[in-house]
Amino acid sequence: MGGGAFAPTPTHARDNVVWSRYHTLGDASMSAQDRRDFLQLAGLTGMFSAVAPQALAQGASGAFTVDPANTSKAEIKPKHSIKFAAIGLDHAHIYGMINAVQRGGGELVAFHSKDDAQIAEFRKRFGDVKLAASEDEILGDKSIQLVAGAPIPDLRAPLGLRVMKAGKDYLADKPGITTLEQLAAVRAAVKTTKRKFAIMYSERLEVRSAVYAGKLIKQGAIGRVVQTVNLAPHRVNAPSRPDWFWDKARYGGILTDIGSHQADQFLYYTGSTRAKVVAAQTGNLNYPDHPKFEDFGDMVMSGNGGTGYVRVDWFTPDGLDTWGDGRLFVLGTEGYIELRKYTNVASGLTGGNHLYIVDKKQARHIDCKDVPLPFGPEFVTDIVERTQVAQDQDQALLAAELVLKAQKIATRPITA
Repeated sequence: MGGGAFAPTPTHARDNVVWSRYHTLGDASMSAQDRRDFLQLAGLTGMFSAVAPQALAQGASGAFTVDPANTSKAEIKPKHSIKFAAIGLDHAHIYGMINAVQRGGGELVAFHSKDDAQIAEFRKRFGDVKLAASEDEILGDKSIQLVAGAPIPDLRAPLGLRVMKAGKDYLADKPGITTLEQLAAVRAAVKTTKRKFAIMYSERLEVRSAVYAGKLIKQGAIGRVVQTVNLAPHRVNAPSRPDWFWDKARYGGILTDIGSHQADQFLYYTGSTRAKVVAAQTGNLNYPDHPKFEDFGDMVMSGNGGTGYVRVDWFTPDGLDTWGDGRLFVLGTEGYIELRKYTNVASGLTGGNHLYIVDKKQARHIDCKDVPLPFGPEFVTDIVERTQVAQDQDQALLAAELVLKAQKIATRPITA
């Protein structure tokens, strides 16, 4: 992972040690028995937004889950520059994706949309960027090296295939792929075109505490990783949601959608290059008026680097100060890490990006709000130098494969 000179140092040596931080630009519901059996299978018995709902004028998705602090301002000095464009503005994630590429040295030169409200919102955020008359105008522009896209989820892979065929790299919002057939086509296109099909798994790539956890794990701070546990609740905010949000055929299902973030983290933190789905569940427990929707899912994965459990849901209560209380637990042979990514409930500690680590010597709390984000500059460098530092292509597509297979074999919760 790229580096900023973020070097926390202990200020107290007791249970909750708060570390100082700095960085330098250029561095740095089953029955009780059923649930018990399921968690034993997962290996769990050993341990245990703030943006307005109408973030898009079109009311595209409502849940802008990228930290507002993640702006386009460079935090690590970019090594290269590229020209890029945006196609598909149906999810507000497109704004965070663009900011990340700009942070890495990307110059946004064009975008395409036919929706007046989307166009107005885009211009409000990014100024007088050229509005291309058609998708083909962007794909035919040889100066554009990258296209970022966040159309309706089932349209993301087809767009990526057209982008790669035109000789450009592609950055998709998650889920970048919604069917196994799309996955096969993407893998074939990657092989034949030699272009990148990147997926913005922002819950790792654009979360500062997740970045720092990766560094600690690579340093051996908790020994060999045994298991990851991801808890990823989201807020529905129903009035802001477009029709496609409620249709599993359009977004792929809850595991395919928000579960893809978690599968990416499982692979990354365990270092697994091969993995399978052991068990999965999905269901609609609370939205009878939307029969094609799923509001709950969980899954167990096993890889050659560790095991993982994931729970995703759309049950964030209104009393929470952000869209979801995302947690990550990483169990190692010599310690464990917990991330409280977006909030630290009723703790008196504001904001997100809180990391807790317990090792052989002590328990510590690290505020990661100043950890620099490496994805943007690393990704731009990957595009120019044809490397895979920001995101490994095989790992990105394996994460998609895991959730697609989990979605396919998922049983219904007993209460569904």
